[in-house]
Amino acid sequence: MTWLLFGILIYVLVQLGIGWWVSRYIKTEADYILAGRQLGYTLGTFTIFATWFGSESVIGASGAIYDGGLAGGTADPFGFGLCLVIMGFVFAAPLWKRKLTTLADLFRQRYSSGVEKLAVLFMVPSTLMWAAAQIRAFGQVLTASSSLELEIAIGIAATIVIVYTVLGGLLAVAYTDLIQGVILIFGLIALFFLVIFNTPDIAGVWSSIDPDRLTLRQPVGTPLVDRIDIWAIPLCGSVVAQELVARVIATRSPKVARRSSITAGSMYLGFGLIPAFIGLVGLHLVPGIEDSEQIIPIMAQTYMPTVLYIIFAGALVSAILSTVDSALLVASSLVSHNIVVKSRPDMPEKKKVGWARIFVVVFGIVAWFIATNAEGVYDLVVDAAAFGTAGIFTIVVFGLFTKTGGKYAAAATLITAMTVWLSATYLFDVSWAYLLSLICAISAYLVTTVIEKMKS
Repeated sequence: MTWLLFGILIYVLVQLGIGWWVSRYIKTEADYILAGRQLGYTLGTFTIFATWFGSESVIGASGAIYDGGLAGGTADPFGFGLCLVIMGFVFAAPLWKRKLTTLADLFRQRYSSGVEKLAVLFMVPSTLMWAAAQIRAFGQVLTASSSLELEIAIGIAATIVIVYTVLGGLLAVAYTDLIQGVILIFGLIALFFLVIFNTPDIAGVWSSIDPDRLTLRQPVGTPLVDRIDIWAIPLCGSVVAQELVARVIATRSPKVARRSSITAGSMYLGFGLIPAFIGLVGLHLVPGIEDSEQIIPIMAQTYMPTVLYIIFAGALVSAILSTVDSALLVASSLVSHNIVVKSRPDMPEKKKVGWARIFVVVFGIVAWFIATNAEGVYDLVVDAAAFGTAGIFTIVVFGLFTKTGGKYAAAATLITAMTVWLSATYLFDVSWAYLLSLICAISAYLVTTVIEKMKS
């Protein structure tokens, strides 16, 4: 175990070194938040791929599939992979052409500064839940590689993540995304073949899997609205997430933004099948795991030589760092850029970067607290994709592609969507809360628009 921790430590130090190196070139707010808008095809593709392909795709999804079969992984890898493809075909170019710094800028341009601030208020909690999912997954890797208690491991993970994020910004993330993406893909492929070649009767194991576990269909009797809701969360809730939008608008042209997103989504769907496979056969090879999210680390330790496992674990940690870096950076940029900086438009660039870094620390501590008290990585990811995002999705679609509706319609939509989702989820325990909030959001936008026109 000492060698495993040592290997992970080396990866962490490399990550911190890259962050420090890149920090020397950060002069402006755009440098820190958007990597200077200079990402090409390679960096753009891998950083968009890494937006979602981290802990939730390897640790969270494999654990969910271990518990519930392929239906447990509807959101990830299938939903989030399709989300990236949809971003490329539909949203990437129009968003890039707006010359945004954050997604909230769109709401100021299209609606009003009031809508911009209201959107920030609703977007930050979702982003923090996403960051918490990565921090918890980091803790899971440390726990699997040592005798550390999960809470202590999460605390160590959070500290490392905060320091790393404060240093380098999105450009550091892009470089490490490329490195960790290649290594993580290599590690997953290696694990896949090691499991196949070192399991004497892998064909028998596969044939013994309950056929119901090999379908994306939800259990018999699941209402249609519930089935639609499961797909709507990753497709509608995540396609306009600021974590993804930030990477897309950081590319150097709309063409790069579009093609990188489509390529990244295709990679996601392809390589995401490996954790799904491990989750399916893992139930038979390593039955009775108390914490199903440990299935990938346990299988990797079982089937991989020590050196290869150290590389794989390091790449997984690197993926987590890159993903959580982006999440904390997003939460910070929304508050620093759209609230603090907008209140002082003459603020020097150095102070803008300083404020962004301060909020990284603040939100990193909040994400640490959420990660410690959460039930699991997968649940955090799904909640992050659903929290208030129905309203954001609605006003982005209407704002980008139509001239219908104004600031009152946008504000009513955001408030309605959030109120409905919170009430349906926590008060009435509605199983299709996200779909309900999306329907109500669209209705609120259209009804308010009609009322506005009648009054004018």
